[in-house]
Amino acid sequence: NEMILKSVDKKYQTIQMKEKEYAVVGELDSLANGRSGGKMSFETFVLSSYFDEVLEAANERLQKMTGRRYYLLRREEVKGAGRKGLDLDVYDSHTCKTRPVNTLSGGESFKASLALALGLSDTVQQNAGGIQLDTMFIDEGFGTLDSESLDQAIDILMELQDYGRLIGVISHVNELKERIPAKLVVETNGMGSHAYFKL
Repeated sequence: NEMILKSVDKKYQTIQMKEKEYAVVGELDSLANGRSGGKMSFETFVLSSYFDEVLEAANERLQKMTGRRYYLLRREEVKGAGRKGLDLDVYDSHTCKTRPVNTLSGGESFKASLALALGLSDTVQQNAGGIQLDTMFIDEGFGTLDSESLDQAIDILMELQDYGRLIGVISHVNELKERIPAKLVVETNGMGSHAYFKL
């Protein structure tokens, strides 16, 4: 019995030492994964930091496209599970209120999406040292815009072109087709389809 007691006591001391070592690692793990106090994980914290940069660049474009009406914000409140701190809200200067980004209309959502894509492109180029994103393709979306919004979106794209970017637009909107100088036209008939450049 004495031998068994000594063996158990020795193992118990080993377990206590391991528990002390784990306490530090476990606390770091809880903190990094957002389980400590219900805050966001370390990974999400880093992502949200980059996301703030993307939003800053996106808002410059969105304000031009919306006549300074809308401003995208990262939601600061942390509720529920999942990617906390990466949700988007939009500030509306006409109502002076903040609301979820999914309440935007179709045309407004397109402008916000375009602004975010351009903001992401700008941020990647700034942080990736030497990577150039010189080409961008936009597939449809312009049909949801009114004429004023369409003009604002086209002005942004023309501005990008002036800075040396190649912008490809896939669209059926006649007003947009008239504003684009170089076109690759795809036409279909009973024999199939054919494409040709129109300058």
